[in-house]
Amino acid sequence: MTFYGVRGSTPCAHEGNKRYGGNTSCVAVEVPGRRPIMFDLGTGARFFGLTQPNDGTFQGVALLTHLHWDHIQGLPFFTPVLCPGARLDVYGPRQEGISLKDAVLAFMCPPYFPVELEVLPGTFTFTEPTSEPFEDDDILVRAIEVPHIGPTLGYRVEFDGVSVAYVSDHQQPGCGSTEVADSVLELCAGADILIHDAQYTSTEFPAKADWGHCTIEYAVEVAAQAGARKLVLFHHDPGHDDRQIDEIVAHAAQVAGRRGVPEVVAAAEGLSMQLGR
Repeated sequence: MTFYGVRGSTPCAHEGNKRYGGNTSCVAVEVPGRRPIMFDLGTGARFFGLTQPNDGTFQGVALLTHLHWDHIQGLPFFTPVLCPGARLDVYGPRQEGISLKDAVLAFMCPPYFPVELEVLPGTFTFTEPTSEPFEDDDILVRAIEVPHIGPTLGYRVEFDGVSVAYVSDHQQPGCGSTEVADSVLELCAGADILIHDAQYTSTEFPAKADWGHCTIEYAVEVAAQAGARKLVLFHHDPGHDDRQIDEIVAHAAQVAGRRGVPEVVAAAEGLSMQLGR
């Protein structure tokens, strides 16, 4: 598993965040002999695309949490699927009054983008998953609703005895709250790796308490209540530079130690994790 985009809200590449990176959400899970699975299609998707074949043989899966721009804007720049014969199966939540496919087509067209999705040479499919697990190449995938702004899903993938939960955007109920939705706990229960929203410090959160995200402490709380073995802090705020994220990780590790979470790290572009036991 490799992180190609770790930011929330907007791309923000600059001198101060070289180590953690400035691209938005995209994490690739690659299991030998299976199609690659991407969590979200933010601007980091372009860089994952550079590692994949561009000869029309690419076959992959994208699990979209929601359709906010920072999670989808890498789609037309994912070059492996811009070839005849290539295929990308996209899963994501149905929007209010409109299907997932129609919602994507609505913004992948002028005047928002110069090229319509349907004229791209690759094949795209769109599926709105239910709460029932489904399989892709023997990888078990589960999608569950997560509190955020608008229809939003979290995902869990399981293969070869390993589980990864992905909760990129998660609305904390309120300042200092430790209440976690049952659906989220079910999704994350006992996960070997939990990739979780950690956009705000506790100082920043009160001014943005209804923006759909959570504090670093709340991310640790979710991991503790779910019994996750490793917490990966994700969806870094664009205003947090490398030094600040270093401080955030150190603080999170202290909180995790008190709450019994074995390990905490911060997602960074290029960070790879071996998932096999």
